[in-house]
Amino acid sequence: MHRPKRAWMVVIILVALSMIASACGPATPATPTTVAPTATTQPPDQPTAMPGEPTTTAEVMQGSMTGKIDFQVFGDPAELAAFQAVVAGFKEAQPNAEVNVIHVPAQGDHMTKLSTAFSAGNPPDVFIINYRRYGQLASKGVIEPAGPLMAESDTISEDLYYPEALNAFKYKGVLQCVPQNVSNLVVYYNKDLFTQAGLAAPKANWTWDDFLAAAKALTKDTNGDGKTDVYGLGVEPQIIRVAPFVWSNGAEIVDNPAAPTSFALSSGPAREAVQFFMDLSLVHKVVPTEPEAKSEDNEARFMNGRLGMVLQSRAATPTFREIEGFEWDVAPLPMKARPASILHSDAYCIAKATKNKELAWAFVEYAQGVDGQERAARLGRTVPSLKSVAQSDVFLKSSEPPASSQVFLDAVPVMKLIPVLSTWPEIEGIANEELERAFYGLVPVDQAIQKITDDTKALFAEGVADRDK
Repeated sequence: MHRPKRAWMVVIILVALSMIASACGPATPATPTTVAPTATTQPPDQPTAMPGEPTTTAEVMQGSMTGKIDFQVFGDPAELAAFQAVVAGFKEAQPNAEVNVIHVPAQGDHMTKLSTAFSAGNPPDVFIINYRRYGQLASKGVIEPAGPLMAESDTISEDLYYPEALNAFKYKGVLQCVPQNVSNLVVYYNKDLFTQAGLAAPKANWTWDDFLAAAKALTKDTNGDGKTDVYGLGVEPQIIRVAPFVWSNGAEIVDNPAAPTSFALSSGPAREAVQFFMDLSLVHKVVPTEPEAKSEDNEARFMNGRLGMVLQSRAATPTFREIEGFEWDVAPLPMKARPASILHSDAYCIAKATKNKELAWAFVEYAQGVDGQERAARLGRTVPSLKSVAQSDVFLKSSEPPASSQVFLDAVPVMKLIPVLSTWPEIEGIANEELERAFYGLVPVDQAIQKITDDTKALFAEGVADRDK
């Protein structure tokens, strides 16, 4: 689980070379893992969109597009299915166009593959990226900005989307990519284990004390051998998991969210929140030990019925829908001084080097229009960034869990973003490594915080400088 301290430096270096490499012409394409859509049926006539809603690409273009684009995505098989559904829908609307899906299961490998492709001057035409990671590409000018394209679009416009998601993908005030979701961190919980422990389902505005009490009640040695068989909670010791606790306690994770120069975790409410998070492992023992976490990740442990709660975004929903042995649902994060959550959002981006910008944009328009977002929402992968879809029965009243999808929308007004910087991936890597060491008792908490602060200051300065150029 320990991550190399400079794990993301290769990403930054490789992307920096992309502008040079692109001048040499396209390289021979790497052999992708493809998922080619096969549907060719022209869709029936669509009803005219209601005022304030986008029309679908099919209504505007009626199958006029030709050519081929590559579309690179990441995620497990259940997540991949949502992207495949969107591609299939676009193929129905545009039977003469081809979208070649390049699937990379792990997000880290996805970023490495993207960086290599940009360096070779042969990036995918369209790709998925998380807002925490796109800054390194935006700073190098290798993304085709979506803002000007959307301003001229007849099918989608910024006012139709949650601004919280759009703002995450604005670099120097310009929208770079179109967000597919406005997900956030929530508590997935095993309803059966809650019932067995005599616990009521978590409610809105439940407190840190309520949360801890539930985690303790769910942590059990079920066979009397002196070893914990079921843990109350699964959570990765990462800055994106710690941050909502800091914000909920009325503090910030950095000194200046608009122009951060340093982490700000060493004192006051921020330090109190970090300690509460660390004590889940160090004092209360309600989370798996380090060896247990290495042998089985939290999602697998939750699916196997040996974890009462797990903190995750909407991305876990397609996988958790495969659970058959128990019922589960979602609840908001617990609060201290105020409710808080953190944005988890991915977006569709177009490479500036694409040779078919018209088709690439048409695909993005479709994917982020009503039909495309409904297809993804039905498979559970996203909290739709398109307000009309998020607030519709397609998302809120699915026949599949979670029953409480409204929880995700309720969190939108109280969620915050981590800084969007070119150097954030490396900053996050350093923070995660030290937080993990403290979480499992390998170093004192204060020592970890100091090292995080010292080792990232230069990276904060570099990232802000990149943004302000």
